Amino acid sequence: MDQPPTNPKSETDAVRERYARREVPAGRYSLLDPAALRERQARQRALARMLVVQGHGNVEALLLTEVGCGHGGNLLELLQMGFAPEHLQGIELLPERLAAARHMLPEAATLWLGDACEAPVPPRSRQLVLAATVFSSLLDDAFQQRLADAMWQWLVPGGAVIWYDFSVDNPRNRDVRGVPLARVRELFPQARISASRLTLAPPLARAVCRLHPALYGVFNALPVLRTHLLAWIAKPDEPE
Repeated sequence: MDQPPTNPKSETDAVRERYARREVPAGRYSLLDPAALRERQARQRALARMLVVQGHGNVEALLLTEVGCGHGGNLLELLQMGFAPEHLQGIELLPERLAAARHMLPEAATLWLGDACEAPVPPRSRQLVLAATVFSSLLDDAFQQRLADAMWQWLVPGGAVIWYDFSVDNPRNRDVRGVPLARVRELFPQARISASRLTLAPPLARAVCRLHPALYGVFNALPVLRTHLLAWIAKPDEPE
Protein backbone atom coordinates (compact mmCIF):
# COMPACT_ATOMS: atom_id res chain seq x y z
CA MET A 1 0.00 0.00 0.00
CA ASP A 2 1.32 3.42 -0.93
CA GLN A 3 2.18 5.66 1.99
CA PRO A 4 0.43 9.06 2.06
CA PRO A 5 2.60 11.99 0.97
CA THR A 6 4.90 13.25 3.66
CA ASN A 7 4.86 16.76 5.00
CA PRO A 8 8.54 17.75 4.73
CA LYS A 9 8.22 20.41 7.41
CA SER A 10 6.68 18.01 9.91
CA GLU A 11 9.53 15.53 9.53
CA THR A 12 12.27 18.16 9.74
CA ASP A 13 10.60 19.61 12.84
CA ALA A 14 10.42 16.11 14.31
CA VAL A 15 14.15 15.61 13.69
CA ARG A 16 14.89 18.86 15.51
CA GLU A 17 12.78 17.69 18.45
CA ARG A 18 14.48 14.29 18.58
CA TYR A 19 17.92 15.84 18.71
CA ALA A 20 16.81 18.38 21.31
CA ARG A 21 15.83 15.62 23.74
CA ARG A 22 18.74 13.33 22.94
CA GLU A 23 21.07 13.01 25.91
CA VAL A 24 24.64 12.04 25.09
CA PRO A 25 26.95 11.33 28.03
CA ALA A 26 29.89 13.71 28.24
CA GLY A 27 32.91 12.37 26.38
CA ARG A 28 30.95 9.60 24.62
CA TYR A 29 32.46 10.45 21.23
CA SER A 30 35.75 11.90 22.41
CA LEU A 31 38.81 10.29 20.85
CA LEU A 32 40.22 10.08 24.36
CA ASP A 33 37.67 7.30 24.87
CA PRO A 34 39.28 4.01 23.72
CA ALA A 35 36.10 2.66 22.10
CA ALA A 36 35.39 5.88 20.21
CA LEU A 37 39.00 6.09 19.04
CA ARG A 38 39.05 2.56 17.67
CA GLU A 39 35.68 2.94 15.98
CA ARG A 40 36.84 6.12 14.27
CA GLN A 41 40.14 4.59 13.16
CA ALA A 42 38.42 1.49 11.76
CA ARG A 43 35.94 3.63 9.84
CA GLN A 44 38.68 5.88 8.45
CA ARG A 45 40.69 2.88 7.24
CA ALA A 46 37.62 1.36 5.59
CA LEU A 47 36.71 4.63 3.85
CA ALA A 48 40.27 5.12 2.64
CA ARG A 49 40.29 1.57 1.20
CA MET A 50 36.93 2.16 -0.44
CA LEU A 51 38.08 5.35 -2.17
CA VAL A 52 41.21 3.66 -3.49
CA VAL A 53 39.30 0.59 -4.69
CA GLN A 54 36.87 2.87 -6.52
CA GLY A 55 39.75 4.56 -8.33
CA HIS A 56 40.06 7.68 -6.19
CA GLY A 57 43.59 7.44 -4.88
CA ASN A 58 43.87 11.20 -5.40
CA VAL A 59 40.81 13.02 -4.03
CA GLU A 60 41.94 16.64 -4.30
CA ALA A 61 39.75 17.42 -7.31
CA LEU A 62 36.60 15.62 -6.14
CA LEU A 63 33.50 17.69 -5.36
CA LEU A 64 31.73 16.34 -2.27
CA THR A 65 28.62 17.37 -0.36
CA GLU A 66 27.85 15.99 3.09
CA VAL A 67 24.22 15.76 4.21
CA GLY A 68 23.92 16.29 7.95
CA CYS A 69 27.45 17.53 8.49
CA GLY A 70 26.88 18.09 12.22
CA HIS A 71 29.83 19.67 13.97
CA GLY A 72 32.05 19.21 10.92
CA GLY A 73 34.02 16.19 12.09
CA ASN A 74 33.56 14.14 8.92
CA LEU A 75 34.49 17.05 6.67
CA LEU A 76 37.59 17.62 8.76
CA GLU A 77 38.58 13.98 8.27
CA LEU A 78 38.09 14.37 4.51
CA LEU A 79 40.41 17.37 4.53
CA GLN A 80 43.01 15.23 6.25
CA MET A 81 42.57 12.61 3.51
CA GLY A 82 43.40 15.20 0.87
CA PHE A 83 40.09 16.72 -0.21
CA ALA A 84 40.35 20.42 -1.05
CA PRO A 85 38.31 22.69 1.25
CA GLU A 86 36.88 24.67 -1.66
CA HIS A 87 35.44 21.43 -3.05
CA LEU A 88 33.61 20.48 0.15
CA GLN A 89 30.04 21.39 1.06
CA GLY A 90 28.13 20.61 4.24
CA ILE A 91 24.40 20.84 4.92
CA GLU A 92 23.07 20.85 8.49
CA LEU A 93 19.56 21.21 9.90
CA LEU A 94 20.52 22.38 13.40
CA PRO A 95 22.01 25.91 13.68
CA GLU A 96 24.15 25.21 16.75
CA ARG A 97 25.82 22.31 14.98
CA LEU A 98 26.41 24.33 11.84
CA ALA A 99 27.96 27.11 13.93
CA ALA A 100 30.37 24.59 15.45
CA ALA A 101 31.26 23.28 11.99
CA ARG A 102 31.86 26.83 10.71
CA HIS A 103 34.20 27.46 13.64
CA MET A 104 36.16 24.28 12.92
CA LEU A 105 36.40 24.23 9.13
CA PRO A 106 38.25 26.50 6.69
CA GLU A 107 36.30 29.40 5.25
CA ALA A 108 36.71 27.88 1.79
CA ALA A 109 34.36 25.04 2.73
CA THR A 110 30.73 25.89 1.95
CA LEU A 111 28.15 25.30 4.69
CA TRP A 112 24.38 25.62 4.42
CA LEU A 113 21.71 25.64 7.11
CA GLY A 114 18.39 23.92 6.52
CA ASP A 115 16.61 20.98 4.94
CA ALA A 116 18.96 19.17 2.58
CA CYS A 117 16.08 18.49 0.19
CA GLU A 118 15.92 22.24 -0.43
CA ALA A 119 19.67 22.92 -0.56
CA PRO A 120 20.88 24.87 -3.62
CA VAL A 121 23.01 22.04 -4.99
CA PRO A 122 22.75 22.00 -8.80
CA PRO A 123 21.80 18.72 -10.47
CA ARG A 124 24.72 16.66 -11.74
CA SER A 125 27.28 18.82 -9.98
CA ARG A 126 28.92 16.54 -7.38
CA GLN A 127 31.12 13.49 -7.73
CA LEU A 128 30.37 12.33 -4.18
CA VAL A 129 27.64 12.79 -1.58
CA LEU A 130 28.24 11.65 1.99
CA ALA A 131 25.47 10.61 4.38
CA ALA A 132 26.74 9.35 7.74
CA THR A 133 24.15 8.30 10.35
CA VAL A 134 21.52 10.48 8.70
CA PHE A 135 18.77 8.18 7.43
CA SER A 136 18.53 6.30 10.73
CA SER A 137 17.23 9.54 12.27
CA LEU A 138 14.48 9.88 9.63
CA LEU A 139 11.43 7.88 10.68
CA ASP A 140 9.22 8.88 7.75
CA ASP A 141 9.70 6.54 4.78
CA ALA A 142 8.50 9.07 2.23
CA PHE A 143 10.85 11.73 3.56
CA GLN A 144 13.75 9.25 3.40
CA GLN A 145 12.93 8.68 -0.25
CA ARG A 146 12.65 12.41 -0.94
CA LEU A 147 16.11 13.00 0.48
CA ALA A 148 17.60 10.03 -1.37
CA ASP A 149 16.13 11.33 -4.63
CA ALA A 150 17.62 14.78 -4.03
CA MET A 151 21.06 13.31 -3.34
CA TRP A 152 20.82 11.16 -6.45
CA GLN A 153 20.03 14.22 -8.58
CA TRP A 154 23.12 16.02 -7.31
CA LEU A 155 25.44 13.29 -8.57
CA VAL A 156 27.14 13.34 -11.93
CA PRO A 157 26.87 10.08 -13.91
CA GLY A 158 29.54 7.83 -12.47
CA GLY A 159 29.38 9.58 -9.08
CA ALA A 160 28.45 7.90 -5.82
CA VAL A 161 26.79 8.28 -2.47
CA ILE A 162 29.03 7.23 0.42
CA TRP A 163 26.72 5.75 3.04
CA TYR A 164 27.56 5.01 6.68
CA ASP A 165 24.71 4.16 9.03
CA PHE A 166 23.59 1.50 11.44
CA SER A 167 21.51 -1.30 10.01
CA VAL A 168 19.89 -2.63 13.20
CA ASP A 169 17.41 -1.04 15.57
CA ASN A 170 18.52 0.41 18.88
CA PRO A 171 16.02 -0.84 21.49
CA ARG A 172 17.12 1.92 23.86
CA ASN A 173 16.40 4.75 21.45
CA ARG A 174 13.01 5.01 19.73
CA ASP A 175 14.09 8.18 17.95
CA VAL A 176 16.21 6.18 15.52
CA ARG A 177 15.85 3.01 13.50
CA GLY A 178 18.24 0.80 11.64
CA VAL A 179 18.44 1.00 7.85
CA PRO A 180 19.24 -2.45 6.45
CA LEU A 181 20.83 -3.00 3.06
CA ALA A 182 17.47 -3.98 1.56
CA ARG A 183 16.13 -0.54 2.43
CA VAL A 184 19.20 1.15 0.94
CA ARG A 185 18.49 -0.69 -2.30
CA GLU A 186 14.88 0.55 -2.20
CA LEU A 187 16.03 4.13 -1.73
CA PHE A 188 18.48 3.96 -4.65
CA PRO A 189 16.92 1.48 -7.09
CA GLN A 190 19.12 2.47 -10.04
CA ALA A 191 22.39 2.22 -8.15
CA ARG A 192 25.17 -0.30 -8.20
CA ILE A 193 25.83 -0.89 -4.51
CA SER A 194 28.80 -2.45 -2.77
CA ALA A 195 28.59 -2.63 1.01
CA SER A 196 30.35 -4.08 4.00
CA ARG A 197 29.51 -4.43 7.67
CA LEU A 198 31.52 -2.14 9.91
CA THR A 199 31.75 -0.97 13.53
CA LEU A 200 31.58 -3.20 16.57
CA ALA A 201 28.23 -2.72 18.34
CA PRO A 202 28.88 0.41 20.45
CA PRO A 203 27.61 -0.96 23.82
CA LEU A 204 29.78 -4.04 23.34
CA ALA A 205 32.72 -1.91 22.19
CA ARG A 206 32.56 0.21 25.34
CA ALA A 207 32.30 -2.88 27.54
CA VAL A 208 35.28 -4.72 26.03
CA CYS A 209 37.44 -1.57 25.92
CA ARG A 210 36.90 -1.12 29.64
CA LEU A 211 38.53 -4.51 30.07
CA HIS A 212 41.32 -3.75 27.59
CA PRO A 213 41.33 -1.57 24.43
CA ALA A 214 43.03 -4.33 22.42
CA LEU A 215 39.89 -6.42 22.75
CA TYR A 216 38.11 -4.11 20.31
CA GLY A 217 39.96 -5.65 17.39
CA VAL A 218 39.36 -9.19 18.63
CA PHE A 219 35.58 -8.75 18.82
CA ASN A 220 35.37 -6.56 15.73
CA ALA A 221 36.89 -9.40 13.70
CA LEU A 222 33.48 -11.10 13.89
CA PRO A 223 31.16 -9.52 11.27
CA VAL A 224 28.07 -10.68 13.15
CA LEU A 225 28.96 -8.23 15.95
CA ARG A 226 29.13 -5.23 13.61
CA THR A 227 26.12 -2.93 13.47
CA HIS A 228 26.81 -0.44 10.66
CA LEU A 229 26.95 -0.49 6.88
CA LEU A 230 29.54 1.32 4.81
CA ALA A 231 28.30 1.41 1.23
CA TRP A 232 29.36 2.80 -2.12
CA ILE A 233 26.15 3.65 -3.98
CA ALA A 234 27.23 4.29 -7.56
CA LYS A 235 25.25 6.17 -10.19
CA PRO A 236 25.71 4.45 -13.57
CA ASP A 237 27.57 6.21 -16.32
CA GLU A 238 25.40 7.41 -19.14
CA PRO A 239 25.53 5.26 -22.28
CA GLU A 240 27.67 6.71 -25.02
